[in-house]
Amino acid sequence: MAPEIKAFFIFTSEPIKPYDRLIKAVVHVESRGDTLAYNLIEEAAGAFQIRPIRLRDYNQRTNKNYKLKDRYNFRISKEIFLYYAMLVGFSDYEKIAKDWNGSGKETLQYWEKVKLQL
Repeated sequence: MAPEIKAFFIFTSEPIKPYDRLIKAVVHVESRGDTLAYNLIEEAAGAFQIRPIRLRDYNQRTNKNYKLKDRYNFRISKEIFLYYAMLVGFSDYEKIAKDWNGSGKETLQYWEKVKLQL
């Protein structure tokens, strides 16, 4: 008869965060990580440079009630970014970045900048 073995194992795993690299790259391109950044021309604010129209759209889609000042809060801005990123899916960083930037040929240049930071 084999000896009785008493063992107890606890395994922990780190959560998978598929967007972390992209978040860092986008934040670097948008604001160099400055949570207080403000673009007067576009009225874009915070680390992710969120425009008022994006915030309104997010609030409508999610029934949230974030205010313009909340764009300066990194956690809230990240939540907004991730909402739109998840609409695309984690496997297409290029589409996520281009959609975040807007539309038109400027998105091609934007993607190149983001790619350099990945």
